[in-house]
Amino acid sequence: MHFCMTGQYTPKSLNSIMENPKTNRYEAAKTLIEAAGGKLVSMYSTAAEGPGVLVIFDVPDPSAAPAISGTVVASGAIHHVNLMRLWTQDEIMQVRQKAIELRGKYVPPGG
Repeated sequence: MHFCMTGQYTPKSLNSIMENPKTNRYEAAKTLIEAAGGKLVSMYSTAAEGPGVLVIFDVPDPSAAPAISGTVVASGAIHHVNLMRLWTQDEIMQVRQKAIELRGKYVPPGG
């Protein structure tokens, strides 16, 4: 299952990065994700809401994704984190098929 995690670096992390601008955050992310049984798909730096990061990763166990983000947040490296499940086109086709099966099974309030 694919996930996208975004977050902004904390001031402490930014200071550490500025002191060592060649630090390899990609390798750090890859090591953590692989330890959780996953694969790092891609990683980007962001600047829209402050210096931050966007990481896309694939894990077979969905509980690994919040464990990964929680580990990084608890370390104090990033804050303002958003974790989002991504769906491949094949997966979304299955979701649509299930929605068709469920159509008419739910009664909304007042319905």
